[in-house]
Amino acid sequence: MNAEHDKELETALSGLSDVAATALVTLYCRAIESQVEAPILHDDMAVAICSSLSPALANSPDRLRRSLAHGEFNRDLCVHIAMRTNYYDEAGRAFLKRQPRGVVVNLGCGLDTRFLRIDNGQAPFFDLDLEEMIRLRRMYVSERENCQMIACSLFDYRWMERVAQEERVAQEERAAREDKRPMLFLAEGVFVYQEAAKVRALVLEIQRRFPGSELLCEVFNSYFLSKAWKPLVDVIMQRGFGFGAEAKYRFGIRESREMESWGSGIEFLGDWSFFDTHHPRLGWLGRLGRFEFARKTEWTVHYRLN
Repeated sequence: MNAEHDKELETALSGLSDVAATALVTLYCRAIESQVEAPILHDDMAVAICSSLSPALANSPDRLRRSLAHGEFNRDLCVHIAMRTNYYDEAGRAFLKRQPRGVVVNLGCGLDTRFLRIDNGQAPFFDLDLEEMIRLRRMYVSERENCQMIACSLFDYRWMERVAQEERVAQEERAAREDKRPMLFLAEGVFVYQEAAKVRALVLEIQRRFPGSELLCEVFNSYFLSKAWKPLVDVIMQRGFGFGAEAKYRFGIRESREMESWGSGIEFLGDWSFFDTHHPRLGWLGRLGRFEFARKTEWTVHYRLN
C-alpha cells in the first residue's frame, strides 16, 4: 500500500506546474508557523500533510521542493503567509457570522485547509483548482457533505454551473423568499499569477452570474510590473524565493478602488496589508507600513459585485 501511495504521490507532484507548485510554499509556511511558540495561526492539517510530503520532496531535482523538505527557505515569508491566511480566515468567519448559510468559494485553493478552520456546519464550501492540484489534494483532504472540490481552471466557466446549482437548490428550499444565498469568493495568492485581461473577464463574469456576491483577492502593484521593474520582480521570485520560471506576477492594480472602474455595480468595501497587523514579528519591516508605497506593494482588496 505504501509503495502504491508513493508512486501516486510522485505522479501527482511531477504533474504540478510552476504556478501550482507555489501552493507547496504556502502549505509549508502554514505548517512551520503552526509549530512556533505563540503562532499567528494553527493548521494541524498542514503539519500532517508536510510530514507526508517531505520524504518525497527531499530528493527532488527541483531546488524549491528540496528546500521546503529540509526547512531551508525564507522564514520571513512564513510570517507574511501566516498573516495573510489568518486574515482570509477571519474574513471568512465574519462573512459566515453575517450570513450563516452563505456560500464560500475558494478559488485556486491549492492545499489550503480553510474549511477545517472556519466551517460553521451550515455553509456550503467549494474548493476550486486545476485538475493536477485537485489530484494531489484528494490524497490528503477529503470532501465533506458541505465541502466539495471542483477540478477546473478558473477561466473555464463551467465551474460556475456547479456553484450555481447550490444557489438553485437553496432557492427551491425557500421558495417563499426572493433573496439569493449570499456568496463569498476568496482568491488568496491566485490572481497575481494570471493574465490581467483574464482576471478582469473572470471578475465581470462572477458579477454577472452571482450579483451581490463578495470578492476578496490579493493584488500586486501594477507599477512594479512595468518594463523598468518587472525583471527585478522576476529575479526576486526565482532567485530569492526559488519559484519556478513560470511563477511570475502578471496581474496588478495601482490603487485599491481600481476595480470599480471595470464595470457598473462593483463596489469597493475595504483593503488590507500585512503592515496593518502591526505585529512585532514583522520586525524592522513593520516600520515601512507608515509609507503607502510599501503598504500597497502586495495587498488584499474586498469588493461587492452588485
